[in-house]
Amino acid sequence: MHAITIDEPGGPEALVWAEVPDPVPAEGEVLVEVAASAVNRADILQRQGFYNPPPGASPYPGLECSGRIAAIGPGVSGWAVGDEACALLAGGGYAEKVVVPAGQLLPVPKGVGLVRAAALPEVVCTVWSNVFMIAHLRPGETLLVHGGSSGIGTMAIQLAKAVGAKVAVTAGTREKLDRCAELGADILVNYKEQDFVEEVKNATDGAGADVILDNMGAKYLDRNVRALAVNGRLAIIGMQGGIKGELNIATLLNKRAAVSATSLRARPLTEKTAIVAAVREHVWPLLDGGHVRPVVDREVPMRDAAAAHRIVEESGHVGKVLLVTE
Repeated sequence: MHAITIDEPGGPEALVWAEVPDPVPAEGEVLVEVAASAVNRADILQRQGFYNPPPGASPYPGLECSGRIAAIGPGVSGWAVGDEACALLAGGGYAEKVVVPAGQLLPVPKGVGLVRAAALPEVVCTVWSNVFMIAHLRPGETLLVHGGSSGIGTMAIQLAKAVGAKVAVTAGTREKLDRCAELGADILVNYKEQDFVEEVKNATDGAGADVILDNMGAKYLDRNVRALAVNGRLAIIGMQGGIKGELNIATLLNKRAAVSATSLRARPLTEKTAIVAAVREHVWPLLDGGHVRPVVDREVPMRDAAAAHRIVEESGHVGKVLLVTE
């Protein structure tokens, strides 16, 4: 088979389409012939040498994929050769074939299509686990999503609206904010021109956001805590704005607020399986019913992964950029 390899960390040119050995499914795994994968910020960090795969994972980038099951390892039930599925991966999605623990497989939702299903596993599992399983967003509460036009952001908007929450987003252009509004966002903040703390408080009669989904890390830490409502929950899932910040404990105590920080890739198999099961129970009916949809900006041939990485690094896209093998 062919896969995108990284011989030396570097720029997009470090991504090389090369012939590599076929993977073989072990106990509890299936082999998927990949139709598409998707570009995530974690893939860019891996390419740059800052985010190595966890032990035992495929060395190739790619944290999600869609495709057809080509072989089934020992101990797997509920799936058959030829089934169409999408999958949450620890790595290996940028390839023609990948092995996946059966507990990290999901059926392709009705009306989504095999290729576009590749845009779902990583974003849906990230949003559901952080916003709902950890931060417990409830109907009537306000969710602030930083990077509202990203793959994570566009899914968070839709899921929050589906459960009856109010949604605030930050983005850097009018066009991106308009796209967020089309998905249901209620409060639109241009972070280049406006103070999101002030804008969110003004829009909530001074209360603030009940839940904040943050991809920036250190740069936004102090302002995120100030933007929280009493009993608010800050969920940090990225560090695009740095890794070290100052936290005002007094403000946190006064608000009886909480801060959580998670990554999905390195979680144990049991935790990933539980998240995928929760997603299938709660989110897949919304997808099957057409209430929630992946937002895909464009599709790029997988062998041209370098071009796809440049698109994502330039941040001109909305939603996901897919890598297609077929």
